Amino acid sequence: MEQDTVNTEYLSIRPQDVLTDLLRQGAQEMLATAIENEVAEYIERHAAACDSQGRRLVVRNGRLPAREIQTGVGLVEVQQPRVNDRRINAQGERMRFSSAILPPYLRRTQSLDELIPWLYLRGISTGDFNEALQALLGPQAKGLSATNIVRLKESWQQEWKSWSRRSLAEKVYVYLWADGIYFNIRLEEPDNNRQCILVLMGATLEGRKELIAITEGYRESADSWRELLLEVKQRGLTTSPKVATGDGALGFWAALRELYPQTREQRCWVHKTANILDKMPKSLHTKAKAMLQEIWMAATRQEASKAFALFVETFEAKYPKAVECLVKDREGDIVKCCG
Repeated sequence: MEQDTVNTEYLSIRPQDVLTDLLRQGAQEMLATAIENEVAEYIERHAAACDSQGRRLVVRNGRLPAREIQTGVGLVEVQQPRVNDRRINAQGERMRFSSAILPPYLRRTQSLDELIPWLYLRGISTGDFNEALQALLGPQAKGLSATNIVRLKESWQQEWKSWSRRSLAEKVYVYLWADGIYFNIRLEEPDNNRQCILVLMGATLEGRKELIAITEGYRESADSWRELLLEVKQRGLTTSPKVATGDGALGFWAALRELYPQTREQRCWVHKTANILDKMPKSLHTKAKAMLQEIWMAATRQEASKAFALFVETFEAKYPKAVECLVKDREGDIVKCCG
């Protein structure tokens, strides 16, 4: 058998990693924009307040030191504008600006652990920006005025429209990764009809990872994936990737064979490993996982085949379902890491 030329470095990359980075970056930008708008509204509201010489009493004065806020997608750094408010209240005390969005001692956002990733992406794909921002900042965020929401929504819609419609005519991807990602939230849809986020990621000839497209859809639906692939093809992605990787249960495969028939198929070892371990006792997970890694991390097909045979021989008698899960995808015309 010929040497397998697929670079195994890419096999362990998961779309969720890039997606998390996107969420964190988006959260940081959303917070920064919301706070900027809140400060601008505060200063404009008090524009008429002036001293005896006609100088405004409420003005911007640089920025406060940056600080990190714990969110559902990790730490997000924010830097708040500083407001110099020289007005005096009825009690003779100096008045101060206090952000309702980002209180001085806030270190963790509210209502995020499971809700923010789903709603944030829902905001991207449906334009339901208000819902996404409320999830990010907490339902009690009083600084979200109607004007603030409109400004944020208009800004984000333009950015999203530009990104989602960008030309792919100059792009050549060697690898594609596809996945349908669910988040731990239940709304109105029953489990058997749950939408998820369809993610398409690629690697260029230079080895650079890029997020190609994301949209809402149904993970096992060929129609959902066909619609996504048709969109990227119409935007110029006409060169067939060399290899596509994903979970065996995805409707992606039927759509891929129709639209990019030259692309070889390879099952994702992250999903495959999880499916195999699910059929074995936890006491054997460490050993079994290490043996599976010997397969997909092998330098040659021959070494991978030996590791494959050893796993089958070791576990076939006691755990036939686990072995069957591994073996069933080796035969046929589907390209695997191991042969």
